Amino acid sequence: MAEFKIIHDRPTCIGCAACTAVSEHWEMNADGKADIKSGKNVGENQELETNELGTNKEAAEICPVNCIHIYQKDKKLI
Repeated sequence: MAEFKIIHDRPTCIGCAACTAVSEHWEMNADGKADIKSGKNVGENQELETNELGTNKEAAEICPVNCIHIYQKDKKLI
């Protein structure tokens, strides 16, 4: 089981690209919203389970609409 889960609330994303500016784990999609490069679609959201946060934490902190959420073993960090 991975230590961290990153959840991207995609419907809330405004496509500002701040996450892509600070993290190599994010990219802009053709629809103008961001995507987690290795994320899987879960309903309208995206999720990624990982053992390392890398720059995903910075992406979550910089997001102006707080649509990137990070959990560590079911405890919300961001």
